[in-house]
Amino acid sequence: MLYRKRTLQSQHGEVETPILFPVRNIGKRSTDNTPEYTKEIPDLPTAMVNARAIRQRDTQWQRIQDGHSLRSELGVTDSTIVFADSGGFDFASEKLDTTPKKSLETQEAIDADILGTVDVPLSREVREHENNRRVRENLERAVTASELYTGNSLLFASVHGYDPETIRNGISYLEKHGEFDGYALGSLVPIRTDYKKVTKLILAARRSTEKHLHVYGLGGLVYQPLLLYCGVDSFDSSAFIRSAGNRNYLIPGFGGRELRKIQDLTYLPCACPVCHNRTLNDVREDRDALVMHNLWALTLELRRFRYMIEAGEDIETYLDLRFRGNDVTARAYKIAKQQVRRLT
Repeated sequence: MLYRKRTLQSQHGEVETPILFPVRNIGKRSTDNTPEYTKEIPDLPTAMVNARAIRQRDTQWQRIQDGHSLRSELGVTDSTIVFADSGGFDFASEKLDTTPKKSLETQEAIDADILGTVDVPLSREVREHENNRRVRENLERAVTASELYTGNSLLFASVHGYDPETIRNGISYLEKHGEFDGYALGSLVPIRTDYKKVTKLILAARRSTEKHLHVYGLGGLVYQPLLLYCGVDSFDSSAFIRSAGNRNYLIPGFGGRELRKIQDLTYLPCACPVCHNRTLNDVREDRDALVMHNLWALTLELRRFRYMIEAGEDIETYLDLRFRGNDVTARAYKIAKQQVRRLT
């Protein structure tokens, strides 16, 4: 097992890793409709935002330019650790319309703690030479950001590749030509059902650097234990919001379940602060409650893993049991375990 326990220090505080960064949809809407959670969940003082989306929301961006803080826009505490990516996922379907300089200016204006470099994701819908071009240009943009940046926030280089060698070579290149506090591995969401490939790419990144390793977009219930097992330091997820929008109820070990299909039940199988004294119908009709439950589900998944580590339990035995009820996740864990054992 490659699990790592570290402390991530930032301008607004420190947090124990591994850690989840919940994705906030600020900028994508006129107001951020994610319920405030940093006061309710004490070990989740984190947020992931899209710097490009914030800048493109004119009225919101003007308020920030006038001195209004991003954290007040989000409704979170001043000590919340904010990771601002470049909005790279948007560029999978839209034309690149930013530069390293412009992205850094935006990330600094919103007082982000972690800055992700400008990146364009890879795609199975384009030719190989186009993906290779994107890999090279993502590296070049990261190096440019390193040359330009003189602030005190943490700079994470966004790294992409569809084979382990490309990931290893990319990180090696960035180590030689830039100065980075960590690396963020992208382009995995579109291939997330190919567990063998995804785990190989993650392990290639993990073995290439001792610096902080973030994985973009895979912090949901299925992947979170696998990321922890493979030594990932942080990850982000919007699954808690998207699932709630579809009235899906996240259950560790089982994934999402559609509440509309459940009728003859009064209380849900969860004792989190949202569910412990509210009926099924109450939670089902309250989107914010469902969002908060789903975020608690992601948090409790992380807490359980940490507890098993601190209790000295055999993690592989725990994960064997954890994934036994779901054929897909059990198969994914088996693949990850085989690969990790070859490396350790």
